[in-house]
Amino acid sequence: MPRSAPGFWQRRGAAAWSLFPLSLLFALLAGLRRRLFALGLKKIERLPVPVVVIGNIAVGGSGKTPVALWLAAELRARGRRPGIISRGYGGTVDGVAEVPPGGDPARFGDEPVLMASASACPVFVGRDRPAAGRALLAAHPDVDVLIADDGLQHYRLARDVEVVVVDEATFGNRLRLPAGPLREGVGRLAEASVVLAHGSLSPTLADAIRPVPVFGFHLEGDAFERVGRRSERCLPADLQGRRLHAMAGIGRPERFFSQLEAMGLAIQRRPFADHHAFTPDDLAMPDGDVLLMTEKDAVKCAPFAPADSWVWPVRAQLAPGAAELIVEKIDGSPTA
Repeated sequence: MPRSAPGFWQRRGAAAWSLFPLSLLFALLAGLRRRLFALGLKKIERLPVPVVVIGNIAVGGSGKTPVALWLAAELRARGRRPGIISRGYGGTVDGVAEVPPGGDPARFGDEPVLMASASACPVFVGRDRPAAGRALLAAHPDVDVLIADDGLQHYRLARDVEVVVVDEATFGNRLRLPAGPLREGVGRLAEASVVLAHGSLSPTLADAIRPVPVFGFHLEGDAFERVGRRSERCLPADLQGRRLHAMAGIGRPERFFSQLEAMGLAIQRRPFADHHAFTPDDLAMPDGDVLLMTEKDAVKCAPFAPADSWVWPVRAQLAPGAAELIVEKIDGSPTA
């Protein structure tokens, strides 16, 4: 769970139950809103190319951005020309804007800048997802499929394929907001096109998802890259014996820390809230120490990172058959 998430989201104690009436109201209003879209009483906008929505049902990091990058690469490898649209959480864009590779995370958001730099695809941000999609297609008419990052609950945008990313550890007490971390109930997973599981699933959750296809995935990297000069690389063995600080402002910092420790690295953990706006003081270290960070944090910290700072780029590794099934669903979907 994010460091900034309430601790009571992890259990069904007094604090959670005191907010349970509000959770019922939240669920009622969210269900009514979705029903209005389904009945045509609220407008759903369909774009002229297939749309793949990638999202989750819980607050907190589940691996959506690495999955979006993986899918973009898989589509490009198959001759498709994908584009990516995102809300641009944490940015200041008013309206719609294209995200340049190496753009300002304070303006566009950290995840869109990472995707623009790593995907070789056009990336547009905007709170109005259909408007962002239209602008992207107008600027890049060769794009033939759109990936909507973190758009599962944005029902105004018609979707042809729903890819729901699940990390069961983010489900906490399994109550709806604000008593728990769930945006939608677990039953929502059974309506997805495909579920991608980051880590193992409990038998109860696996049963709830059936018969939706489920594919496991994990995040994998092969070398550290110097934050100020990404062409310079080193291996975990090269850092053995150094005084290491690991910082992470992501949904689940402990996952990054555990990955480093599994490499045999002894680290001092520095967790921050998801989308944290880093300052030079956050990165201060004693002389001779080494700072390790995630790729999402590196896009924000590159201008002021200490010289001995290293990023661990990771990419999603999916179980066989996931890409083929998603492409099959895209090819079988109607367009306007």
